[in-house]
Amino acid sequence: MFQLTAKWEVLPGGGVTSPLGFQATGVYAGIKRKEKLDLALLHSQVPAVAAGVFTTNRVKAAPLLVTMANVAQGQIQAVVANSGNANAGVGPQGVDAARKMAEETALALGLEPSQVAVASTGVIGVPLPVEKATAGIRAASQALSVNGGSLAAEAIMTTDTFPKEIALRFNLGGREVTIGGMAKGSGMIHPNMATMLAFLTTDAAIAKEVLNQAFRSSVAKSFNMITVDGDTSTNDMAMILANGQAGNQEIVRGTEDFDLFQAALDQVTVHLAKAIARDGEGATKLMEVTVTGAPSQTDARKGAMAIAKSNLVKTAIFGGDANWGRIIAALGYSGAEFDPNLVDIYLGPLQVAANGQALAFDEAQAARILGKDEVKILVELKSGKDEATVWGCDLSYDYVKINGSYRS
Repeated sequence: MFQLTAKWEVLPGGGVTSPLGFQATGVYAGIKRKEKLDLALLHSQVPAVAAGVFTTNRVKAAPLLVTMANVAQGQIQAVVANSGNANAGVGPQGVDAARKMAEETALALGLEPSQVAVASTGVIGVPLPVEKATAGIRAASQALSVNGGSLAAEAIMTTDTFPKEIALRFNLGGREVTIGGMAKGSGMIHPNMATMLAFLTTDAAIAKEVLNQAFRSSVAKSFNMITVDGDTSTNDMAMILANGQAGNQEIVRGTEDFDLFQAALDQVTVHLAKAIARDGEGATKLMEVTVTGAPSQTDARKGAMAIAKSNLVKTAIFGGDANWGRIIAALGYSGAEFDPNLVDIYLGPLQVAANGQALAFDEAQAARILGKDEVKILVELKSGKDEATVWGCDLSYDYVKINGSYRS
């Protein structure tokens, strides 16, 4: 196993079923036109406390309305998610369909419908084929396995080019605790949140309010710090289930155990968030933008996000053009407070601007830096002590091709 730090290890091939007491699978239910896995089922063998963060889009898909109500009621023991259809923009029948998915899952697993979270992703405005979804749920309930996490991660994909999953294991008070996760997302990516589904699991013992605090803090550093195209979807959802099967002493705020759990959780969410940004529709490069020396966290975040979502910056990165003027221009309209005459800009290790003015730099070196599949931009404001990092991607011709025919 690869040792990430002295505190935890990454589990090769790990995902949502790596923590104790979780099973999952993915099946083809016929919701997608092409015969690909399109329905995922995740099950905790015992009730789990849950925390969730949902889209801020005023238009919310039916599954979100059902899931938000269920999470607020108490414990969640299963998650059912389909791809290929968003179950959004279809009126009251959408809520009926989401409730039917929860009811069918509960029936198959011996639960109450209120213990089921429902998620959907895909085309908006098309009725969900409920009969296909419920048949898929019945099939999935018979195929649940501790080895089924990767199938579930594949089943929630839409335009994603690869499944996104990870698991970490660490020691907490003499007990081994694991956090696993899977996510999907490629287009319509922008806070708050992105068109993404993210499901995390842990066997840690932790109270609901403490889990909620840790998860919201983690989402703020990860899923809300990525951008692909500036669009925020109707179906965005990130959830974590904690079933306590590790047997650790319950995690309490303000303790070393809480800090370690938070750090491990952050590692999982940032990994998944970066994977989403790297897999942006048509993307060829992951872009990491860090703004340092800001007068506040808000200013740092505004500046980094404006640069990462700028189409002119993104196309320059795609084309390998070291056009730093686009970076400082985006910073200028970001709303961040800074002195333009103090700004330094770096592409990787290469400084291209100092104190808001051009530097003579090696264009060949810049081209080599921009030719890599991961490009880092650093902007130093020299106006304070706060910083923020945002992950995005370049903008290629293929983005238009993919989104010009998304329904076909």
